Amino acid sequence: MTEPAFDTVIRGGTAATASDVFRADIGIRDGRVAALGLGLPPGRREIDAAGKLVLPGGVDSHAHIEQLSASGLMNADTWESATRSAALGGTTSVIAFAAQHVGMDLARVVEDYAALAARGAVVDYAFHLIIADATEKALKVDIPALVRAGHTSLKAFMTYDRLRLADEALLDVMAVARDEGALVCVHAENHGLIAFASRRLLAAGKTAPKYHAESHPRLSETEAFERVVRFSLFLDQPVMVFHVSTQEGAAILRRARGEGARILAETCPQYLFLTASDLDRPGTEGAKWMCSPPLREARDQEALWRALDLGDLQTVSSDHAPYRYDETGKLSAGANPTFKQIANGMPGLQMRLPLLFDAMVSGGRLGLRKFVDLTATAPARLYGLRDKGSVALGGDADLCVWDPARRVTLSDAMVADNTGFTPYVGRTLTGWPETVLSRGRVIVEEGRVTAEAGTGGLIPRG
Repeated sequence: MTEPAFDTVIRGGTAATASDVFRADIGIRDGRVAALGLGLPPGRREIDAAGKLVLPGGVDSHAHIEQLSASGLMNADTWESATRSAALGGTTSVIAFAAQHVGMDLARVVEDYAALAARGAVVDYAFHLIIADATEKALKVDIPALVRAGHTSLKAFMTYDRLRLADEALLDVMAVARDEGALVCVHAENHGLIAFASRRLLAAGKTAPKYHAESHPRLSETEAFERVVRFSLFLDQPVMVFHVSTQEGAAILRRARGEGARILAETCPQYLFLTASDLDRPGTEGAKWMCSPPLREARDQEALWRALDLGDLQTVSSDHAPYRYDETGKLSAGANPTFKQIANGMPGLQMRLPLLFDAMVSGGRLGLRKFVDLTATAPARLYGLRDKGSVALGGDADLCVWDPARRVTLSDAMVADNTGFTPYVGRTLTGWPETVLSRGRVIVEEGRVTAEAGTGGLIPRG
């Protein structure tokens, strides 16, 4: 009896990449895309994709998973719970953080986070290295060795008391990255402006979650953007600016790129779909919508969509930062905390792709190919995730079969991460991921994760 030509064939669907949309069967062998064509021979397993879209699995390049905050608060997710939620949302690759705090040995930090991921992840993963303590050993020994081992992106904070790097230390990190060929990612907000505004708000008795937005003035973003652009030009070092939230910030990045600065940037669904008014809720409920930078205004949403269209922003990540709305997370300082005592961040791994599909594909805003590029192809390319982010011969068979007509109303009950809520509750979306494959393995089927913990793998990075 003749052996089947393929392990799996996804048959009769419409495939899409960042540049093309085409009808094709997809033959998978040994975890990779082995054939694209019509009328392919049978596989051991057949997946009927008639009337469906077959897209690359999403690449979420900014997620906090099983991460200890500088204040000692562990976020809600384990690697298993976070990546199960990612898989259910059509994401097959995640870049999370190995977070150094002051006094920690960076090499040991990476070992510890890698061990957690290896035990729990159900999708493939990589790490950004958070540098909070730019010691001589970190700069001269650890960072060069870790970059050469494939951890080719470093993150620096320009704010937060226990994490921020002063300008000279940030320049030191950028200089090492330049020498080693790494990318520097920056949380760019002006620390002094935030501290000043927060102190005055609290002194005036303005403590509710809604004042979090006022505590991060728009100028705190633009000033920090201007500064990091100048640093990038000074050192000729590429910089990725994380979670752009304002119209003015997007304009600065466009101008900087026109000046020849090697500046890349991302935004997140919360800045495209939510506004500061979402924080204004009874009691402390607005804490669920607290993230940094904070939610902004409708005019900022339009500016960010325009920046995505123009290419000034290259990716849309979740900035998944999961904290439960209880004493283990958002309310860890008590039942009536001030906005400064509430953990910042919101869940996003599971809903990132459905939200964007609804707006970009179902709603016609920027279209299918741009959706693929922003959510999969561009982040895979920019962060050196080999064989990820596209439907390509020889590439990893990380694929997602979408039902473009299925309508789903989001609820807290459908959340698979450990936060127990979604900030998009009640929103009805058109288009939903049905079947998800990671390296040819079906990991989501009929709304259920079928992969075991620890079956995800560390992605080799160029």
